[in-house]
Amino acid sequence: MTQLHFQPIRGKALDTIDTILQTEEVASAGDVLGIIRLVVEELVVNVADYAYPDGDNDYLDVDIKRDADSITLCFRDGGVPFNPLAKELPNTSLPLEKRRIGGLGILMVIKKMDLVKYEYANGENVLTVIKELNCKLSNSIYNYGCNKNIKC
Repeated sequence: MTQLHFQPIRGKALDTIDTILQTEEVASAGDVLGIIRLVVEELVVNVADYAYPDGDNDYLDVDIKRDADSITLCFRDGGVPFNPLAKELPNTSLPLEKRRIGGLGILMVIKKMDLVKYEYANGENVLTVIKELNCKLSNSIYNYGCNKNIKC
C-alpha cells in the first residue's frame, strides 16, 4: 500500500496527479490505467478547486492499495463537507441547452469505477473508488463491481 500526503493542494493539482499516477500500484494497472488516470484527474482537480474555498490548511491524503483483483484509491481531505454521490446526477438524455451545469465529472467516475463510496469521518471527506481488474459484473449505480467489502 502507498500512502501519499499533499499539502498544499491548491495550485498543485498537476503535480499531485502525476505523483499518484507514478505509484507502482497505479502505473502497473495495465488495461485500466486510462480509466484510473481520468478518475484521478477528476477527483484531484475537484479537491484542489473546491474543497478549500478559504485556501486555509489545504491537504489531500491518498491511500492506494492493489491486489491481483482490484485497485483501491481512497481520497481524504479536510475541506468543506461535500458528498458528491448525494447530488442529483445529470440527465444526459436532455439536449445540452436544457442541462444543468455540473455533475458530469462524478457521473464519469461512477460509470468508470466498480465501486464509489463516500463518508464524512473525523472531520474529513473520504471518497473511496475501486476498479476491479478481473470483473465484468454490473450492479447498482454506485456499486458496479464484485468486491463490496473493501474498506479504506
